[in-house]
Amino acid sequence: MESRFVETRAGRKVHVLEGGSGRPLIFLHGAGGLFEENPFLESLTENFHVLAPEWPGYGQSTGEDSLEDMLDFTLHGWDVVDALELGEKPHLMGHSMGGMIAAEMACTAPSSLGKLALICPAGLWLDEYPIPDLFSMLPHEWPPVLAHDPAFAMKLLTAGVDFNDPVVLEKFLVDNAKRMGTAGKILFPIPNRRLSKRLYRLQAETLIAWGKSDKLIAPAYGERWSELLPHAKLEWFDDAGHLLPYEVPDAFVATVTKFLG
Repeated sequence: MESRFVETRAGRKVHVLEGGSGRPLIFLHGAGGLFEENPFLESLTENFHVLAPEWPGYGQSTGEDSLEDMLDFTLHGWDVVDALELGEKPHLMGHSMGGMIAAEMACTAPSSLGKLALICPAGLWLDEYPIPDLFSMLPHEWPPVLAHDPAFAMKLLTAGVDFNDPVVLEKFLVDNAKRMGTAGKILFPIPNRRLSKRLYRLQAETLIAWGKSDKLIAPAYGERWSELLPHAKLEWFDDAGHLLPYEVPDAFVATVTKFLG
């Protein structure tokens, strides 16, 4: 995928990965950001014009200081859509935190998108299934929570980083603190910004994709999302946890492609 920048009307510089042709499909990443390799996005470019903007505070995107609450993130999402000048309504797809924001975007402007795909989205809260606090955990404690296979998650999160090199380790920790500082504005102390009160406004056909082994946001949340959304289809994936699209990219891409048409 190629890389480019757009600037929103609010003056934020946004780094975007882009590839493929066809109906626009915007992917909103989660709190972990985009990784070095995103094979499911590459595969989706075979059928769609895929655009993956990085949130402010991630990678080379700027302007995180002016993002303060859920409404700011939501409006920034639509500002990015406007800046991309797509010419037609895009499909939206969001993972975890990105799914939470995509759902908010679909609630605030229900006529401005095509279909919606939510991958293990944050945004709801069930007292009987509390979501682990990633902000209180060290990065090396995340893999068992994020993936069906913790070793896979560790490899994905570290991307071959040599933590024995103090310079490399310092950069990793600084970048991670920056990412989590941005994510914490809407996910800390709990990832609940009363989204459930607004979901009645969401009219788009919605795919809810969930890994059966998700230990961060329990599968019970998938059931709850499907109950709250007017036009939802819930799909379960074996051998996948919260990092679903990275863990089983082929099965995920096939399901999303069929849903989006």
